[in-house]
Amino acid sequence: MGDILLTSALVRALRARHPDAHIAFLVKTQFAPLVSESPRLSEVITYRDGDPLLALAKELRTRHFTHLLDLHGSLRSRALHLLAPGRWREYSKRRVAREILIRLKRNVYHDTVPEAERFFGAAEGLDVRPDGRGLEFFVSPAAMARVDAWLATHGLAGRPFTLIGPGAAHFSKRWPPEYWTALAAALAREGRSLVVTGGRAEREVGDAIVGAARAAQPDVLAENSAGEFALQETGALLQRAEALAVGDTGVMHMATAVGTPIVALMGPTVAPFGFFPYHANATVLERDLYCRPCSAFGGPTCPEGHHRCLLDISPAEVAAALVALHR
Repeated sequence: MGDILLTSALVRALRARHPDAHIAFLVKTQFAPLVSESPRLSEVITYRDGDPLLALAKELRTRHFTHLLDLHGSLRSRALHLLAPGRWREYSKRRVAREILIRLKRNVYHDTVPEAERFFGAAEGLDVRPDGRGLEFFVSPAAMARVDAWLATHGLAGRPFTLIGPGAAHFSKRWPPEYWTALAAALAREGRSLVVTGGRAEREVGDAIVGAARAAQPDVLAENSAGEFALQETGALLQRAEALAVGDTGVMHMATAVGTPIVALMGPTVAPFGFFPYHANATVLERDLYCRPCSAFGGPTCPEGHHRCLLDISPAEVAAALVALHR
């Protein structure tokens, strides 16, 4: 999710510089809703996991695209370079610098260019440059209507609420469940309405978060939307929220793309990787530890066994950062 949303700054620049161009976006079917409503694109081409690359390559060959920008750099996308020859261009993923920083803790990046701007390297020769604006995620009227109906059903229509996003694909990027429940209780005691967002995997922790909020303040409005919404609707929910507390996840980038203020908890990853919130109203909480970064994408365990990168960030600190967003 995050990688796709980070391409939106380049897509916007391409459309602004080449208003009459036919711009197609190739993406896996399950992630198509992240770009399907974009007015910057002429079309979205989708493929499913397991689909044969030969068929996809044949389609690309018949289309005769003048420029082919590989913003993924995966084995699959590089195979397409061979199967669908053309003017392919890639960008530098800084793999060597990343591995040196992870393994030797030496920063040899020598710049602070975010990943969203590194993508522009694939557009060399197309006369585009970053415009100083953030990411974009366009939400359909149907998605907004469904979310508004859900909020109305739970008494939250037109009311300010804080979103809590406890999920993460990898353990080392997850703030502990007891920290999320403590944060919810603290916010509830301040009279803040709360909604939990996430997928089905976050349903159980979402129930615990809502329970903690209601126990701390029985009159508070607290609801669990984990597993309720697809990608478009999650974007709509984020648009309606006054703030989001979240880890280093795709939802973090989605929030920045719809303009939601965020408090981001960064654990095993660091700013030089380029994935911190991009041109956003964001507060990043992190700890300067000897062991960071320990991985590029997170992992199933803390290599050092203490997980201090996130355990040292207290619920009180996150609560204070959320309050400060609205001063």
